[in-house]
Amino acid sequence: MNLADLRREYTAGGLRRADLNPNPIVQFQKWFDEALKAELVEPSAMTLATADAAGAPSSRIVLLKGAEERGFMFFTNYESRKGRELAANARAALTLFWPELEREICIAGTVSKTARADSEKYFAMRPRGSQLGAWVSKQSSVVPDRAHLETRLQEVEKQFSNRDVETPPYWGGYLLAPTRIEFWQGRPNRLHDRFQYSKQPDGSWRIERLSP
Repeated sequence: MNLADLRREYTAGGLRRADLNPNPIVQFQKWFDEALKAELVEPSAMTLATADAAGAPSSRIVLLKGAEERGFMFFTNYESRKGRELAANARAALTLFWPELEREICIAGTVSKTARADSEKYFAMRPRGSQLGAWVSKQSSVVPDRAHLETRLQEVEKQFSNRDVETPPYWGGYLLAPTRIEFWQGRPNRLHDRFQYSKQPDGSWRIERLSP
């Protein structure tokens, strides 16, 4: 198969300036609700791009766990690669891509840790297996083999056998406060619709159409 021959024509619909809500968070919630109604697989999955102090980038998939006026929330191990990079460089970007709807949302801004109470509240909602896994995994660190993780899981299960699993001190949430949000709708002939919201000094949002 020749990768250069792989292409798809986008025909699902268009996006007009008149379709957009003046508030990008409201517009995001509208599109996200439509993704939920379409029963997409993992509609909350998004690419998180970070960079270290020297500017070297890295990216991975995380799950969106909150979208509100303050920003977009996700949770992870603070000692992971992304945690270390965010400690050195708080600027980051998120991308959600829904090919079934021929839509993409790109978000950029500054990341900060959530309040500890928010982290503990969400951690308490996680399945017990995921809670235990947070104690087992020293995320992004090298391990000798799979058996090391399974042995560690047995130790953690014993540790918390008769009580609730506590939130690890190195685990919690991040909030990305957006300064730019772009909504992309696929269109035929690669003449896609792209609208960018840019946050202004007074807190308002400027909307501009971008060339595809």
